[in-house]
Amino acid sequence: MRVIRYAEDSRVVLAAVTDDNVVHPLPFTDFMDVVREAKHHQMSTFRYIQTFISGKQGIEKEMAELNLLVPIVAPEVWASGVTYEKSREARNYETSEKIAGQETCYDRVYNAERPEIFFKSTAARTVGPNAPIYLRSDSNWQIPEPELGLVITKEGEIVGYTIGNDMSCRDIEGENPLYLPQAKIWKHSCAIGPAIRLAETVEDPYNLPIICRIYRNDQLVVEERANTKQLKRRYDELVSFLMRDNEVFDGTVLLTGTCIVPPDQFTLEDGDRIEIEIPSIGVLSNPVKSLTQQAVANKS
Repeated sequence: MRVIRYAEDSRVVLAAVTDDNVVHPLPFTDFMDVVREAKHHQMSTFRYIQTFISGKQGIEKEMAELNLLVPIVAPEVWASGVTYEKSREARNYETSEKIAGQETCYDRVYNAERPEIFFKSTAARTVGPNAPIYLRSDSNWQIPEPELGLVITKEGEIVGYTIGNDMSCRDIEGENPLYLPQAKIWKHSCAIGPAIRLAETVEDPYNLPIICRIYRNDQLVVEERANTKQLKRRYDELVSFLMRDNEVFDGTVLLTGTCIVPPDQFTLEDGDRIEIEIPSIGVLSNPVKSLTQQAVANKS
């Protein structure tokens, strides 16, 4: 079962989507309210939602026909780095600090006990399905980073899974690892969606296929596939390090790292479209816009 948010007649609707793709509106507007109420009634989130939709037909529209919003207004989005071998290879390729035969900081963090966890986004910087992702104006090498996102409670419980796009400027981070915040955080630099898959309905979260497609002029120019079974670390391990001496808020999203990196010569351009698919969750699709071009359009 999945949970979505969509806009209808100037109001926000929270809904459950069954495995046969029937959409059932719920008497809530926030996913975490459902989680908290389920706990109050000593029920699982899945069983609690079932009490509202059992025996009902749902709406006539399918999920793809709705004006989808971010499935959760995450107060914070955090991200994990260098959790896949593919990510380590990419970081080592781009860094200006690599010396033949010597370990880089990315080699060391890949093998260290402590993972790399960094702040990625706030609710205001995060967009949902079909909303534009922006290109940073002072970077010439930008890519999407497709990731599985964990939706967690303030106690660190994983209550759902979503798709995340951790936009990244490879040239900025490659110049100096200390530039990581600038390589990762800017307006509309993070997308999540299109849905939250209830954690209790995922049989094996370490065997989820991830597909990334990038279109330019309506032509497919990049298509890469991977699987979460390639992840070096465990989800609860990543969450535990995020929780250490930190105040974490209900509905926080923790991205678990990318296992897909476009070819080294590739960079996103204004007008591209990014699709990230995890079949049991859905497809997160976003157009790519230049911040410079967007500013011009807003003035005209």
